[in-house]
Amino acid sequence: MMTVVARPHWSYSSVSQYLKCPLQYYFERVAKLPRKGVTDAQALGSAVHSALAAYHRELQSGGPTPAEAVRHAYLDSWDGQVGDGRVVASGGKPLGASRDRGMALVDVYLEQPPPRTIVAVESPMMAPIADSRGDYLEKPVLVVADLVTRREDGSLLITEIKTSGRAYSESEAATSLQPTFYGNALHESAGEEPAVEFAVLVKTKVPRLQRIEAVRTTSDYRRLGDLIKVVERAVDAEIFYPVESPLNCSGCPFHRPCREWTGRSTRDETIHPRHEEIARC
Repeated sequence: MMTVVARPHWSYSSVSQYLKCPLQYYFERVAKLPRKGVTDAQALGSAVHSALAAYHRELQSGGPTPAEAVRHAYLDSWDGQVGDGRVVASGGKPLGASRDRGMALVDVYLEQPPPRTIVAVESPMMAPIADSRGDYLEKPVLVVADLVTRREDGSLLITEIKTSGRAYSESEAATSLQPTFYGNALHESAGEEPAVEFAVLVKTKVPRLQRIEAVRTTSDYRRLGDLIKVVERAVDAEIFYPVESPLNCSGCPFHRPCREWTGRSTRDETIHPRHEEIARC
């Protein structure tokens, strides 16, 4: 689900994209070049999220939640993405194989006890964020949590659903910025210290669900504020450069514009109109 918010803000996706590759951040968020398409893995993840969001909303409203309806929601999302011809198969496997793999992940999730006391499903939350000096940044942060529930002890739990080719490690959960964004938003907006967990649907031969909790504190929120402040200064100074690696470059939608990048300041040059054309290729 895409959330459009007019007020300038930071999000996990924007900050992490800059940290991953400042030039990719520039192409997508400053020059606003169109993406040429999505991979089958991205389409699978989007369809799984769409189906499980529909499932959670039905649970929240107290309505019926037959598994077949959730499967139909998955297929509707998948077909909607594949139908426009923008989904690219990867790994030499047909798109149908990815579709079936995603359906198996949905079934694995449905085999689990359903979440109880649902507070929110994919609800946008805008919240301020402070740095380590206690000064609030001018731009707030925006989060859209997959699922927020209240535990039996009354505490809040934020669940972030992931699809992955492998299980998450403890170090990934400990260092990811995403739980810090979520924790800060609930801390600032509700005055509570929520727990955050990753629910990882692992795309192994026999798919499985991994749950791994990520603990965050106020010091983590303030450190995030420091990081965002530095990223904002870098963006304002137009510091955009490529971070080339097999992980970053394989499947990047801006490969050709990147190869034509010269390193000159965007104050001295504008994106050539042909870049918009080749980004679609």
